[in-house]
Amino acid sequence: MLAVGGVVGGFFVGIIAPYWFNSNYELSIGILLTGVVAAIAVIPKANFPSPLWRNASIASTVFLLLGLGWIQVEEHLGEISGSEVTVRNFYGTLQVFANPEGDYRSMLHGQIIHGRQHLAKDKLDLPTTYYSAEGGAGRAMQIKAASGPLRVGVVGLGVGTLVSYGRKEDYFRLYEIDPLVIDIARDNFSYLSRTAASTEIVLGDARLQLELEPAQQFDILVVDAFSGDSVPVHLLTLEAFAQYFRHLKPDGVLAVHITNRFLDLQPVVKSAADHFDKDIRLVSFEGDRERLIFRSRWALISADRAFFNKPQLIDATPIAARRNFQPWKDDYSSIFSILM
Repeated sequence: MLAVGGVVGGFFVGIIAPYWFNSNYELSIGILLTGVVAAIAVIPKANFPSPLWRNASIASTVFLLLGLGWIQVEEHLGEISGSEVTVRNFYGTLQVFANPEGDYRSMLHGQIIHGRQHLAKDKLDLPTTYYSAEGGAGRAMQIKAASGPLRVGVVGLGVGTLVSYGRKEDYFRLYEIDPLVIDIARDNFSYLSRTAASTEIVLGDARLQLELEPAQQFDILVVDAFSGDSVPVHLLTLEAFAQYFRHLKPDGVLAVHITNRFLDLQPVVKSAADHFDKDIRLVSFEGDRERLIFRSRWALISADRAFFNKPQLIDATPIAARRNFQPWKDDYSSIFSILM
């Protein structure tokens, strides 16, 4: 029965729930059903001193289950209150909120903000959150733009903020695994529609797509998929970095977003850069909430030593190698080794 329950529960949570529900209701349903099953199993078999005790036990159990149900309903109503969009699929729950003052709109994946845009007409094209001009990706964009038109690859679409740097001759190739993210970026945010650059969105796992494609000759490749509490490890292995460098020009720049509340990804990117004989620098910015800019940490990696001598990177710092740190590979990785 345990095995059967595991199969049925796993099938429901992994296959049915993402397409029946627009949020994570199955935990609440499971808690309530567990209470109902326990009550049905225990109360009829219990030896009560008198019918009064039996009736009181039934009444209190019903009251408890109703109260628990009300708490769960209130919790979910609070989660979706004020949401312009709440959708869910295999990859999780996505929501779009406008702040109460109507100044900006945000997209959340679970509890992680994956993009934010000003709503004032004169601020629609300003890069926000982790992608400001002071952040690592923004600085790389500005430095490389001085050399002419850019070919930019982006792993992780978000709401499309990075294309705000695009100019008429630029090309952005954006890789996104979640089709709902693409829909929200197009329908609820305007970065993609307003950019002057040419854009192309590739649906699918970025690493698999990069392995299938011929070398794209990117000037910049931005890998931005690690801000949550669960990182896609297969995008951080030496085999993954080999693909990134295959798609970069010889003087191209790999910008890896390593801001994370739980994990210190610096040893991972440092060991990969050393393995491929590339220079690496850490660009940190503490953010500016008034401009909707978050604290960010970016690792910039390149074989072009002159790139790191640019004035925009004067405060970029080397990343020290961690002694005895084992580089991540497809057959080895350890989240425990990078826990903060």
